[in-house]
Amino acid sequence: MPSAGSTAEQRPRGEPGDPAESTATLRFHVLGPVRAWRGSELLSSGSPQQRALLAALLLHDGHTATSPELVEALWGEEPPNAAIAALRTYASRLRKAFGPNADVLVSESGGYALRVAPASLDLSVARDLALRAEREHKAGEARQARELLGRALALWEGETLAGVPGPFAEHQRLRLEEWRLQLLETRLDLDLELGHHAEAVSELTALTAAHPLRERLRELLMLALYRSGRQAEALAVYADTRRLLANELGLDPRPELSRLQQRILRADAELDHPVEESAPAAATIVRPAQLPATVSDFTGRASFVRELDDQLADPEGRVLKVSAIAGIDGVGKTTLAVHAASRARPYFPDGQLYVDLQGAGPRAAEPEAVLGAFLRALGTPDSAIPDTLDERAALYRSTLDDRRVLVLLDNARDASQVRPLIPSSPGCAALITSRARMTNLAGAHLVDLDVMAPEEALQFFTEIVGRERVSTEREAALDVVAACGFLPLAIRIAASRLVSRRVWTVSVLAAKLADERRRLDELQAGDLAVKATFELGYGQLSPQQARAFCLLGLADGQDISLAAAAAMLDQPWEETEDVLESLVDTSLLESAGPGRYRYHDLARLYARDRAELDEREAALSRLLDFYLATATEAYAAEHPGDRSVAHLEPTRYPGVEFSYLDDARRWLGSEAQCILSCARQLTHGTHLRRSIDLLWSVKDTVGSSNPRQYRETAEAAKRAAHGARDAQAEGRACAALSAVHLTAGNLEQADAEAQRALALAVAIDDPVTGAWAPYDRGVIALEQGRHTEADRYLREALSRFRADDNPFGVANALCRLSHLETSLGNVRSAVALAEEAIDRLGDEAATLALAECRYALGLALLRTEHTDEALEQLDQALEIFQDGGQALGAGMVHFRRAQILLTANHPAQAAAEAEQALAVLHRVGGDRRRADVLLVLGHAMDGMGESARARTCWAEALALYEDVPGEESAELREHLRSRLGDTAAHDGTSHLTGT
Repeated sequence: MPSAGSTAEQRPRGEPGDPAESTATLRFHVLGPVRAWRGSELLSSGSPQQRALLAALLLHDGHTATSPELVEALWGEEPPNAAIAALRTYASRLRKAFGPNADVLVSESGGYALRVAPASLDLSVARDLALRAEREHKAGEARQARELLGRALALWEGETLAGVPGPFAEHQRLRLEEWRLQLLETRLDLDLELGHHAEAVSELTALTAAHPLRERLRELLMLALYRSGRQAEALAVYADTRRLLANELGLDPRPELSRLQQRILRADAELDHPVEESAPAAATIVRPAQLPATVSDFTGRASFVRELDDQLADPEGRVLKVSAIAGIDGVGKTTLAVHAASRARPYFPDGQLYVDLQGAGPRAAEPEAVLGAFLRALGTPDSAIPDTLDERAALYRSTLDDRRVLVLLDNARDASQVRPLIPSSPGCAALITSRARMTNLAGAHLVDLDVMAPEEALQFFTEIVGRERVSTEREAALDVVAACGFLPLAIRIAASRLVSRRVWTVSVLAAKLADERRRLDELQAGDLAVKATFELGYGQLSPQQARAFCLLGLADGQDISLAAAAAMLDQPWEETEDVLESLVDTSLLESAGPGRYRYHDLARLYARDRAELDEREAALSRLLDFYLATATEAYAAEHPGDRSVAHLEPTRYPGVEFSYLDDARRWLGSEAQCILSCARQLTHGTHLRRSIDLLWSVKDTVGSSNPRQYRETAEAAKRAAHGARDAQAEGRACAALSAVHLTAGNLEQADAEAQRALALAVAIDDPVTGAWAPYDRGVIALEQGRHTEADRYLREALSRFRADDNPFGVANALCRLSHLETSLGNVRSAVALAEEAIDRLGDEAATLALAECRYALGLALLRTEHTDEALEQLDQALEIFQDGGQALGAGMVHFRRAQILLTANHPAQAAAEAEQALAVLHRVGGDRRRADVLLVLGHAMDGMGESARARTCWAEALALYEDVPGEESAELREHLRSRLGDTAAHDGTSHLTGT
């Protein structure tokens, strides 16, 4: 069986240098403690004054620093008597430490200079990354800019020039800290531009606590809160800021902050989304040539146009440029190439040549014939054109010598067809389009053209149809371009059909395209048809390629891994990879990442139409077997000793085996969407039980990370099982639904599903749900404060786990009984139960169950006032929850840490922990848990003196508690009403917005 047990190579932290490089290379860090390396060896940097000399020289960027300057830098206005001698000693020691590279430290002009490559200093690397980020942002590439800034900020390892004495170091420390904060503000600004609002709130809350007078951070926090749906808190931040500035500095907030407050009060719609940059306008064609005319409605493709501009624009014409555009049929390769070539005309004053090489057709153009046509266009008389290919190619190259000509080779079959047609003269350029990637064309710049982005696809559709018809039906228009898979050819066909039918609305067209079975037939207008375009490429496939293309298209997943594809095709990985990579080269399949492949939506529909009927069910059954077998392996790795897997449906096709728990988690993370798609697709017939067992086996992982899609899939599976009168399948589907509802905090729904699962399990004696359903009911009863029922159900589960010889289940039941004993105040029993659960699990594997037990032990220890031991257990639990992608567990640990820090009178740290908890629990956990966190956050804000924001948090918590039943919730509501009344009276106001 294939193995996924490889481990990633470990590399040193930071950008400068390469751990594989020569050990003679020096590297330096100043963004933190001042350190030097030779290769991977950390060098001694000596005393604090010696490190101060090293830092001063590094920060002079290779320029000479005179001895008096260095003396002042190290000692200020009161240097020691032997300062110059001390400098010489420090310099000598640094040279000795540098070893073979001692010559980088030079003595000249009465001073010293350190001459190192910019990439050897972390500060220089950070500057370069920041400059690149600025360029990317100006070019409209916010995601790349954010990634570059993140890499720059990651170079800091604590306080800049940490421990380095002297006035120069102090000045530089302040300057670089200010620069770091500016970079951080820019990165946070990009986070908001990219839509990461909820995640930014936690970081911004901590930063505003650390830098309370920094108004830009306050402004970003207000915007992040507003975009997270927390308008009242955003306004409260402004109120707290206004009061703080008045009290501390006697100033009003800056105008930008005040304007933002007014826009939030107005609920300004433009605040919800960052302003998008408009695409560059198409260049005007200024002179005739062989190039076809550019289309008048050319839209978008800004990054590709820039890329080709950079390739073709060479005013001096010093080198030959060859660019090859590849992509699926209909993606707009020719349109883009003609557009880019037309823009580049001024750089090729001697002409532009064009030919359609007919590479997609049954008879591609012969290079000899093309060369004859090119030679005639260049002024060669027919009588001078030789007969053979080699002679024509040689004359072609000679004719182009010392000339600047652009050659557009459209629709090429492969590299062998275009090689004779490429000029050899510097100053010329060749631009090639092909469905095949020209990986074997030496020196070519490869451009992989993808489908349009949704907004530019909508803009393209609007350009053809007209703004009046689209503006009133924007959502329907988005449905149309999505049904077209954002493929330009399909969008043009759909738009053309709408233009030719004035009585149709956009909604009518969207409804026609919504039926996948008819979609390809609908996408034809005149001589344009998407299906005909795909047929040209499909007709050139070998039988093995055609079979793979058709069968893999049957799977509903957004992409497919190499291992899953091998299962569907029932052939070895190596053979499968060769076939799939060849399909990628034809652009009928796309590479979604290393070892992963995907279809364009319309190509998938075409593939399904062509799949052989007798192979369909068998291929899908093998895929389901593969996912269930591998998910079972992953379940066993995360739940060691759980015998439940022995009771799941058997599989005929093997899955991936895992050597390490982290490998199993990574596999589940990468395959989550595909697992759910497969389970949803195959909830019928002989596949039903395996599909539901697949869902059950990933309920704790995929169900937690993809709750909405998981719930919808499980509900569909439950309906199918009920319709098939299959009690085992229905019971396990109910158990899966109970788990996902429990994670979401929907306790009533969770209990109803667990109750149904238990009833079905008892009726048919299912060992899986027979034990886990009472366990779930016990957990739910514990959450709802029904302690007697919780004890009964958990002890029933414990008995069933022991009867099934299931040590993992026993440990889980003991863990939950520990929670119950903690709630009842029986802390000794609670500690003993949690410790027994941990002993039964063992600590060799950092499983999620172990994290749950450590969390339970931490809560029990808190009741015994062993706070340090409790925090140690909670920290260990948090690390496992985070590594395992268990959002609910991680959020609850942050919440508990916030409570502890608040009790210890550390409100700023408590607020940061509470914000991290909120960032996680806005997706899972339910209203009750979010209300608990908001209550603590309000107290933390109150402790920091931010009373307006505290009131807002309490008001939000009160609104959530209103819908939570139970005695405890009623007490909390009363407490909050009291606090809100007290603070309102204290502030002389009764409103909660903070404005």
